[in-house]
Amino acid sequence: MFANNDNRYLSPFACNSSESRGRIHKDDTLILGRSEYQRDRDRIIHSEAFRRLKDKTQVFIFHKGDHYRTRLTHTLEVSQIARSIAKALNINEDLTETIALAHDLGHPPLGHKGEDILQKIMSDVGGFNHNEQSLRVVTILEKKYPNFDGLNLTHETLEGLIKHNGPFMDVKQIPQTIKDICLILDIDFKTNSSLEGQVANISDDIAYLTHDFDDGLREKLFSLNDLCRIDIINYILKNIKNNFINIKDDILIHQLIRHLISYFINDVVSNSLAIIKKNNFNNVNDVRNYGKKTVKLTKEALSSMEQIRKFLFKKMYYNESVVKKLNQNALMIEKLFLLFIKDIHILPERWKYYNGEILSEISEEKKLRVIADYIAGMTDNYLKREYYKFYK
Repeated sequence: MFANNDNRYLSPFACNSSESRGRIHKDDTLILGRSEYQRDRDRIIHSEAFRRLKDKTQVFIFHKGDHYRTRLTHTLEVSQIARSIAKALNINEDLTETIALAHDLGHPPLGHKGEDILQKIMSDVGGFNHNEQSLRVVTILEKKYPNFDGLNLTHETLEGLIKHNGPFMDVKQIPQTIKDICLILDIDFKTNSSLEGQVANISDDIAYLTHDFDDGLREKLFSLNDLCRIDIINYILKNIKNNFINIKDDILIHQLIRHLISYFINDVVSNSLAIIKKNNFNNVNDVRNYGKKTVKLTKEALSSMEQIRKFLFKKMYYNESVVKKLNQNALMIEKLFLLFIKDIHILPERWKYYNGEILSEISEEKKLRVIADYIAGMTDNYLKREYYKFYK
């Protein structure tokens, strides 16, 4: 039997897989020296939900270009950034990567517009939130094992997903799936996540705020001159141009993204290490019980990030042509949902049941949740194909 080598040289405040609080269901014995978190990561990568991310909207939908980002490429970029930060902080890279890879599994087709439509339809029966849906995917919807539903992930991975955006201070705002898992695994939703969970969270912001403007430039929603209004971008561009005379725009854009990612990673690492040193954390519970986030940017870098965020919302996410196309296609979600409510018999066979019960014999709330689960799992293209099956 191979030794579990996951915990070598980790900081005392890191999550050690040998000290994991376990899983909901008893699972097979680990072999080949794999750690608990490596098993979690592998199960996520091999899940159907992960594969479907390749055809889910990041910003632009149904695009003919090969280089526009999808929800999958975004997820991989988050994972790469997260591992870099985790290694610098000397915390568990496997757990950090796992949370990063799973954080968007619940995203519906058409990105946040699809989420808005599902939330509107489900508002009276528990609502819809892609973070909760990610948890539903890994605990309920993936069907691969004979003894349990979901992927049976560890306490620490589920905690990272539950607290992806931080702790829940208002109990009334906690989605039902999260309440159920917290009850089973005794997760305190009022404390912070582990450092691994916090790193995955901030890596999400770094990834989309440094990569999305690459797609915006490709789509000609704005120019490099427009981006120069952002102080940190202007500073980086000037340095690159000073070092490389007559650099081509496509290479310049790549170098800009590269240097911008490095800027944010270096800042968050140095600032987080300073916070860790000041508070002298001895274990992961010290991190969880610390009243503030440990993994965060300095005020200066945070200000730069907010400048980028405001720019992208104004020029890209709220761009009239982008919004118009999303609104037009989002009608497919609404019309399909209403169609399935009217006639549940047209659902695929596996979606005609809820925990073994026939959909026609369960409550309206449960029926709506099944339909929401089905539509949320669709890729953009599958949504389009299903829609045109019923609406020529």
